[in-house]
Amino acid sequence: MLLAIDCGNTNTVFSIRDGARFIATWRIATDHKRTADEYFVWLSSLMMLTKTEAQVTEAIISSTVPRVVFNLRVLCNRYFDCRPLVVGKPECRLPVAPRVDQGTTVGPDRLVNTVAGYDRHGGDLIVVDFGTATTFDVVDLDGAYVGGVIAPGVNLSLEALHMAAAALPHVDITKPAKAIGTNTVACMQSGVYWGYVGLIEGIVREVRRERERPMKVIATGGLAPLFAQGTALFHSVEDDLTMHGLVLIHQFNKDNA
Repeated sequence: MLLAIDCGNTNTVFSIRDGARFIATWRIATDHKRTADEYFVWLSSLMMLTKTEAQVTEAIISSTVPRVVFNLRVLCNRYFDCRPLVVGKPECRLPVAPRVDQGTTVGPDRLVNTVAGYDRHGGDLIVVDFGTATTFDVVDLDGAYVGGVIAPGVNLSLEALHMAAAALPHVDITKPAKAIGTNTVACMQSGVYWGYVGLIEGIVREVRRERERPMKVIATGGLAPLFAQGTALFHSVEDDLTMHGLVLIHQFNKDNA
C-alpha cells in the first residue's frame, strides 16, 4: 500500500491508498521538531483506532517545509522499510518538466497540483490553491508548469490585520450576509472575503490576458468551497487534488524506473 504525505506550512496530511482508492486520511499540525518516532506513535494509533489494516510498502512525500522532510524520510525507512519518493528531488521525475527561469525552485505542492490538474482537466489551466499562501499555478497545453502567482493566504491576512491594529479583533473568515458591515467583525469579514474574491478574479483575468486564450480555473484547499460561493469563476472545486497528484507522480516513477 502507498503512504502519501502532503506537508504544508500549517498542516500535514497522511493518506493510505489501497489499490484504486484512499482508505484513510489523517491530518496533523506541521512541526519541524516532531521526530519520526512521534509520527509513528501518532499514525499507528490512528490506524489501530480506525481498524485500518494497512501494510505500507511504498511512500511519497510533498513538503513545502524542508526541515520536516528528514524525519518523514526516517519514518518511512525505519517503520515501513521503504525509501520514499520526495517531490522536487532529482530522483523524483515528473511527467513534464516545469518551464521557469533557470535556477528557480518550484514548490513541490505546486508541481503536484499541476500534474493532478492536467490529468483531470487537460492543459490551459489555472489551479488556485487556498493554503497558508494563496497560489495560482499556470499549466500549459502539454501539462508543464509555466509559472504563477503567490498572494498572502486568507487566514494570514486576517492574522496580520489583527496583529497590526490593536483595536481590531481576531475573526474567522466567512461569507458575510451583506457587503456593508454594521459592526467591526462584519466589516472585517466583508473586507477579507470580498477583497479575496476580487483578488482571485483580477489575477485570473490578467493571466488569461497574458496567455491570450481561454483557461479553466480549478480551486483546491480548505477554503476553496467557501470562496466558490462568491464567484462563478471556478470550473471545479476539488479537495483531493494534491493527493491525486502524489499518486500520479508515484505511478509515473514506478512505470519509468
